[in-house]
Amino acid sequence: MNKKIILSIALTALISGCATTNQSNISTFVNDYPTRDRIEYVFNCIAKHGGLTGSKAYINQYACGCKIDKIAEKLTFAEYEGAKTFSYLKKTPGENGAVFRDPEHSKDLRTRLKEADKFAESQCFVM
Repeated sequence: MNKKIILSIALTALISGCATTNQSNISTFVNDYPTRDRIEYVFNCIAKHGGLTGSKAYINQYACGCKIDKIAEKLTFAEYEGAKTFSYLKKTPGENGAVFRDPEHSKDLRTRLKEADKFAESQCFVM
């Protein structure tokens, strides 16, 4: 029962997205990101901002849905996925991590993801 409620909240947040989404460009980015990845982002965002308990839970589920929409405006899914992968794997120590840490493409994608996230934070009301 609890899992159904959580999934329902996440899906509502994803479907609702952000109220300030530019409707004329919606078809260019909404379907670019797979639903699975959008839900993963929303769940991680909600967990980062206090989880599903407390007074902020309702606001954050919508704000997190807004954030992934805003990130999708700035990065294609391939760029987002690459940046996320490079960000996770750059922490690998030694020579093995250099493959993910040092290439210019890796640095560029990680920077663009940080900028997109910063833009999303400024556009969406995440508490």
